[in-house]
Amino acid sequence: MRLNNKTAIVTGATGGIGAATSKRYLEEGANLVMVGRSEEKLLSLMKSLDNPSNAFTCIADSKDESAISKCISRTYEQFGSVDIVVANAGTEGIVKPLTDFTIEEFNDVIDTNLIGVWLYMKYAFPIMQKQKSGSFIAVASTAGLVGFNGLCPYIASKHAVCGIVKTACLENGPMNVRVNALAPGPVDNRMMDSIGEQLNPDDPSSVVDIVNGMVATNRYSTNEEIANLALFLGSDESSNCSGSVYVCDGGFTAA
Repeated sequence: MRLNNKTAIVTGATGGIGAATSKRYLEEGANLVMVGRSEEKLLSLMKSLDNPSNAFTCIADSKDESAISKCISRTYEQFGSVDIVVANAGTEGIVKPLTDFTIEEFNDVIDTNLIGVWLYMKYAFPIMQKQKSGSFIAVASTAGLVGFNGLCPYIASKHAVCGIVKTACLENGPMNVRVNALAPGPVDNRMMDSIGEQLNPDDPSSVVDIVNGMVATNRYSTNEEIANLALFLGSDESSNCSGSVYVCDGGFTAA
């Protein structure tokens, strides 16, 4: 059990990557807190788990500082530690030229994808520092390494996530708290479906073909493949890995 006796918080738990990571973490023995915005979706996720006895759910929006603080406090009160945070909640936003975004549309993506990560850091790090141990995994994207037409706020937010990880690594390293970014490439889930539908509403499957042609392995990643990387980063197997961006993209960024 690679996560035995570890307590993990997974945000965006009802999405494809979040649900896969939650299930993988439970399989490996973690105490688990699954965070999402929808009580209905969280209940459905809980029902899908094989052994949810050491898991519970929290409702919190990534922009709600009070709810995030309470979620982390409740986790610590319930399990006595906060060993892993997978800050996975995110949104792709709207696809259109950067000059067409309203400030509200731009800020909505930044608030969810960046401010949410920072808020979980703000409230988890003091506990991890006191423990002198912890692994914080900020789910970024290969969009944090390259550009892409029509996704300006998303690209900006994910580049910023990669940046905040580096500062957090330096500030927390002396307390044995590790901070890394996990950067998926195209993944076969709702977010990529949404992007495809926005780019070409008449034929979203053509977008899949185009993107596959940009990937060395000629396919999207699966949610489970991303979860396996999140497992490595959360486990003691990555005990001296910090401040880096770990990519799972089938070679999408190799060119």
